[in-house]
Amino acid sequence: MKIKIAELFYSIQGEGRYMGVPSVFLRTFGCNFKCAGFGMPRGEASHEATDLAATHTMIRAFEKYEDLPLVSTGCDSYASWHPDFKDLSPMLTSEAIADRICEILPHRRWEDEHLVITGGEPLLGWQRAYPDLLDHPSMHGLKEITFETNGTQKLTHEFKEYLQRWRAQREITFSVSAKLPCSGERWQEAILPEVVCEYEQVGTAYLKFVIATEQDFADAERATEEYRAAGFKGHVYLMPVGGIESVYALNNKNVALLAMKHGLRYSDRLQVPLFKNEWGT
Repeated sequence: MKIKIAELFYSIQGEGRYMGVPSVFLRTFGCNFKCAGFGMPRGEASHEATDLAATHTMIRAFEKYEDLPLVSTGCDSYASWHPDFKDLSPMLTSEAIADRICEILPHRRWEDEHLVITGGEPLLGWQRAYPDLLDHPSMHGLKEITFETNGTQKLTHEFKEYLQRWRAQREITFSVSAKLPCSGERWQEAILPEVVCEYEQVGTAYLKFVIATEQDFADAERATEEYRAAGFKGHVYLMPVGGIESVYALNNKNVALLAMKHGLRYSDRLQVPLFKNEWGT
């Protein structure tokens, strides 16, 4: 089977439970959200991604992801879902993906590295293709996998059964970046506790709220209460807004202090200070 791949690279995990762990990132194309509100005054939307997409459509301004500029507002992985950039994301077979993974692993095979399937939204349309990839002989040494998801996509019956078998001797994690109003997405479409509780039936799940202000934190508290009421048992992390260093540095300390004040976990975004959040990091 084939998967439309936005990026495939080796780095360290910069966020959440596996922060600092060497990881292969498989970024799929497509998302059900735009998250145009990040870094903007509440109620306003960023146009950076849209403007770049318009330029790309007119003159094919970018040949590969590494040519794309970073944005200071909105979704920092905008090209992984915006339809005007879909030409930069090839459809690759499971074999081609597995071969490329082996090429970029330090020992050309899985040792202690971790696989991160991210997006876009990796559970949106590719669930049917993952078993074919994960069952490839080159993937047999893999012991840990994380799906970085927005927590709105139910698992198909077939994929859920597959993951329940796969986790018998391995670790499955769902890193759920649930979208608060500061993202620009609607609460009733973004906060779906019953979906995330289902993830806990096949692996470990945790919530990761991107925030910048006290109002954002109040929204995170409200969302957490809804998840807990539905039976969610996982940890909750607070993480600062900022896909570029100047924005990130404005609020990372304040978010860490908020996490300490309320007894929650803080997640850094190591890819920002270490690699400036460049594509492929």
